Amino acid sequence: MSAPQQHRDPLLLFDIMDTIVRDPFYERMPAHFGLAFEELLEQKHPDMWVRFEHGEISEDELIDNFFKDGRVVDKDGLVHMMRDSYEYIDGIEDILCRLNASGYEIRAFSNYPVWYQYIEEKLQVSKYLQWTYVSCEGPLKGKRKPKAESFECVIKHSRRNPRDLLFVDDRDPNIVAAMDAGLQAIHFKNASQLERDLKSKGLTF
Repeated sequence: MSAPQQHRDPLLLFDIMDTIVRDPFYERMPAHFGLAFEELLEQKHPDMWVRFEHGEISEDELIDNFFKDGRVVDKDGLVHMMRDSYEYIDGIEDILCRLNASGYEIRAFSNYPVWYQYIEEKLQVSKYLQWTYVSCEGPLKGKRKPKAESFECVIKHSRRNPRDLLFVDDRDPNIVAAMDAGLQAIHFKNASQLERDLKSKGLTF
């Protein structure tokens, strides 16, 4: 029996949407419905997406209640658009590949519904990371960043000192919450900046 793989510190916790994968919500989804982004925010049901991310409702329940006025949504069309829109942020796959090859353990830490499975089917992100912490299921179910309970859950489940966790996310409130919880953190802007910041923290890859 081979010995278990030894990973290098820190344990890397990556947000997914707009950090690793481009998020369709801001441009492709409004365009799909023929709306401006502000119009989509005004017309969509205020609670259903968060409940979907929490794993409280199914895909069908989301679709049936997507808009406040109850208008019919073409499920197949919406799902096809979302799946077609998922793509890696420029330069990020190369960084993930090199981090993984250099022995760093990478785990997802994401507010996202079961649609993360569509991301996996298309992009095979699990070549580089584990889908450990997703708000719709598993140890993080029902918890979303930037709430403190989400970071407390990750710290407890990882069995690591918070200083041995390095969190990467594109949203400032999540970065602030991570640092408040004692984690190292990098505010993602683009792949070249991320590589510089990772190396400035002592990572070699």
